[in-house]
Amino acid sequence: MLSIQSLSAGYGSRLVLDDITLSVSPGEVLAVIGPNGAGKSTLIRAVSGVLPPRRGSVHAFGEDVSRLSSMQRARYLAVVPQAKELPNAFTVYQTVLLGRTPHLTWLGRAGESDHRRVKLALERTLTLELADRRVSELSGGEQQRVLLARALAQDTPILLLDEPTTHLDLQHQSGLLNLVRQLSAEEDLAILMVVHDLNLASVYADRVALLVGGRLQALGSPKEVLTAEALSQVYHVPVNVIPHPDYNTPLVLPDGRLVSPVRER
Repeated sequence: MLSIQSLSAGYGSRLVLDDITLSVSPGEVLAVIGPNGAGKSTLIRAVSGVLPPRRGSVHAFGEDVSRLSSMQRARYLAVVPQAKELPNAFTVYQTVLLGRTPHLTWLGRAGESDHRRVKLALERTLTLELADRRVSELSGGEQQRVLLARALAQDTPILLLDEPTTHLDLQHQSGLLNLVRQLSAEEDLAILMVVHDLNLASVYADRVALLVGGRLQALGSPKEVLTAEALSQVYHVPVNVIPHPDYNTPLVLPDGRLVSPVRER
């Protein structure tokens, strides 16, 4: 269980998050949405312990994250950031093996179980064929999948994903988020996921948290949160919300009546 209670955080004198309370249960995917500057990525940083809270608390299965060492936190929470700051001189295999760091012996040596976990993570993210390539040689989408593989190798009960579909084409967006859903169900993971695409949140999340101006404006099922009235007000553009023809989840569409049609030439 990931529990966030009355969390406030920021940078310097600027308060970015104010009084955020929510929880994520094992086996659940909670998507965080909101306009640019709402505090979504800051929430991931604060929950992971990288950014200390000014007020409130974050607990991972009863443990206060702020009181844990970085190595102890890494046994509870794995973070999938946006594709950047990867060790470019490393191979993909070496990068994913870094996820095993919290589990290594005091000599820092990887054993057979560590290498098995790395191989499994590479297989599940379809990056095994990239294992011997340098990270600097990869596309943005490939790097994003390697970041997920590193997090899976870390083998934690909580996954934090900051816009995991960045740089991915439609095929790999679907593949990655289907894997996220599968992991939450099969391995009972609690997954907190920041996404920009409202329709991805609708299809792949059990619940949705809407952040606006650093505050939690709505929290509930996709049908409860993704309403035309709420989204039009928050994003300052008229939208329509209709049932998805296949999944019966909310399908968010721009109000085409306000856009001039494209004419064929």
